[in-house]
Amino acid sequence: MGYDEPAAQIVMRAALAELAGRYGGTGDDTPMDPAEFVPPQGDFVVAFLDGEPVGGAGWRAHGDEDAELKRMFTAATVRGRGIGRRVLAAVEDSARARGRRRLILEVGDLQPEAIAMYNACGYDRIENFGFYRDAPGCLSFARVL
Repeated sequence: MGYDEPAAQIVMRAALAELAGRYGGTGDDTPMDPAEFVPPQGDFVVAFLDGEPVGGAGWRAHGDEDAELKRMFTAATVRGRGIGRRVLAAVEDSARARGRRRLILEVGDLQPEAIAMYNACGYDRIENFGFYRDAPGCLSFARVL
């Protein structure tokens, strides 16, 4: 699905609203271009429950071998049902299918649910990178695909 598709944008607006509630501002000022999420250099997936978009995430190329996870989100009303893990697995599968060897991500320290999921799914801390690499509370993780 395209990042600029209506269902993806519903999920992204909800994700940014939640991030804004936790961190203030817009929630995430990372420069994002919908073209970065078009195969083979990226992809975006949306999870639906009863026909409604309830989660999603995308990946974009980061260098020649890595994929960067962006905007991972699951609606609070459906958390704890494994939807986030299925979205993450779909993103990993998509990146792997396009030759990416590792998935990297940034997350803020005010997202303990996300950090717990990444740890449970085999992600390890790495040196910070990306837009927020020097921001207080930025944590970066990676997993070999």
